[in-house]
Amino acid sequence: MIYIIIQTKVKKMELSRKVSNCKSCIYRSWAFKNLSAEELKIINAKKVEKFYRKGENISTEGDEILSFMYLQNGLVKLYKTEINTKEHILSIAKPQDFIGLLSIFSNTKHIYSTTAIEDSIVCFVDLEIIKKFIKTNGTFAIDFFEKISTVSDSVIKTRIDINTRQLRGRIAYILLFFSKHIYSSIRFNLPISRKEVAELIDMSTENVIRVLSEFRKDNLIQIEGKNIVILDIKRLEKIYALG
Repeated sequence: MIYIIIQTKVKKMELSRKVSNCKSCIYRSWAFKNLSAEELKIINAKKVEKFYRKGENISTEGDEILSFMYLQNGLVKLYKTEINTKEHILSIAKPQDFIGLLSIFSNTKHIYSTTAIEDSIVCFVDLEIIKKFIKTNGTFAIDFFEKISTVSDSVIKTRIDINTRQLRGRIAYILLFFSKHIYSSIRFNLPISRKEVAELIDMSTENVIRVLSEFRKDNLIQIEGKNIVILDIKRLEKIYALG
């Protein structure tokens, strides 16, 4: 599945016009750079673009995997729902991420759910077409499986970064993640709730709220609702490094 996310918030119709042709798509990823004009034509004829408002579900755990999803715009959370209905966020998908890439060949059904946490555009490509190109286009296949390996390494690193740290280190990680890897700014609107932060770092919502308040009192961050300003990124990085 492929997803691409664009951080600029624009109208659905404007985005649809920009990505109407795969060959000239301004969001075209490395995954398609080694496809021929004819292969791109096949994808273009079969792809479907869908717009999702913040909070809308994109795929649900247990649904049959039929498409390769490419996130063109927005942010998406990947999560599993536990027996007690508690959600556990596995990761946040950012622009040009490939969602579900680790399971599309090992499972016939989605093993987690995905929901837009910002307005998002998702491009769905028939999975059978991707499988066909992997068999017939060796260069595309190598690129594809290199990406799977990269995604796997990233997921493992993220879980280690979170699980080996105490609460303050985990909160520092989340703030630095959104600042450096999502918005490239010390000023940003946190796109997930305090409850979702807790689900992502496996801590209670109360503890998340408490540490954010401590960071504010220590002049590490300025916070008002979801508006965050990192005031002392060096100290925040040190807290993250020390765990």
